Amino acid sequence: MPATTERVRTRRRPAPSHGRRRATARARSGSKSTSTSRATPLFVLLAMDVSALVVVGLVMVLSASSVQALRDFGSSWVVFERQAMWVLIGAVALALAVRTDYRRWQRPAVPLMLVAVGLLVVVLVPGLGVSVRGSSRWIGTGQFRIQPSEFAKLALLVFTADILARRGAKGGVRTALRPVLLMFGLAAFLVMAQPDMGTTLVLGCIVLALLFVGGIELRTLGGVMGLAAGGALLLGLVESYRRARLFSFLHPMKDAGNAGYQIVQSLVGLGSGHWTGLGLGASRAKWGFLPNAYTDFIFAIIGEELGLIGTLLVIALFVAFAILGVRTALKAPDRFGALVAAGITAWVVGQALINIGAVIGVLPVTGVPLPFISFGGSSLVITMGAAGILLNIARQTR
Repeated sequence: MPATTERVRTRRRPAPSHGRRRATARARSGSKSTSTSRATPLFVLLAMDVSALVVVGLVMVLSASSVQALRDFGSSWVVFERQAMWVLIGAVALALAVRTDYRRWQRPAVPLMLVAVGLLVVVLVPGLGVSVRGSSRWIGTGQFRIQPSEFAKLALLVFTADILARRGAKGGVRTALRPVLLMFGLAAFLVMAQPDMGTTLVLGCIVLALLFVGGIELRTLGGVMGLAAGGALLLGLVESYRRARLFSFLHPMKDAGNAGYQIVQSLVGLGSGHWTGLGLGASRAKWGFLPNAYTDFIFAIIGEELGLIGTLLVIALFVAFAILGVRTALKAPDRFGALVAAGITAWVVGQALINIGAVIGVLPVTGVPLPFISFGGSSLVITMGAAGILLNIARQTR
């Protein structure tokens, strides 16, 4: 009887009220929001690294563009003022991305990719796309022009991470390969139609990195990389100007007055800097000798004015970004966060390697900017926005 009585009493024990449940839920959500808003060491170091790269970019754009800006606009400050405007817009994008939970990017992944493809189509329509030096890459007018291929990098990254996260969670990573490669192939085809091989290579870096982190078996990934390398080589040979760039970087001095001119001038600028450089603002290459001095070849101006020490410091900032990005991916709260962090890291570091490799003459000239440093609107704003997403993930690391 005592045991029976005890069981009855246990059954009649009142259940928690709805109000108590709500209070418990609020307490849990409150503790979660507190934990996600803390400034982790990864977050602080990554924010400092990105800030340093942006500041270096502002200083070097002012120095590298001053002569041409004075010649074209009558003032040495015009290009710098535009860069400062884009930095402010990029800072807003970064701040908004930091305050937005990275998981919210997963739901609109497919619509974002469709919008990116649509913009890549629009830029090829005569009268809508803005053509500069034979390449139709922009939409807009005046200095307010956007480059859809930059948005395509972010959209393809989020789309691929979403597919791999959802299908990988169900144990079907290989089933993600077909839609990812299909969407990459479509985006790459549209970007190459502009034409823009540099951006196509960056898209390839993003997708390959995500496939590797996503768990695609190495044999399959090796086959994909082989096809990608063969396709890149074919695209480099099929057009005469790309073929000239491909062969000129191997022996630039043989055609120093034509196809190899830019690489030669870049190497002359780098070599002139020696250990400590000629001094900030003292570059000679920017006086019309080196084309694209404040855009694609700004690293050569850094080497000329700040010397080997300056270039090594810039490289160290990108190495730090790589290390912090990988650590963020390893400590991310979930699979989607790990994939997005790895993709952004591969994007920034891969693009930096392609740019610096071209400037120092070990890779063909492809025309991609140096992330956070080169002059640019869409590239800078989108890259800073992507850095904000990475910072948000770093803020929530375990």
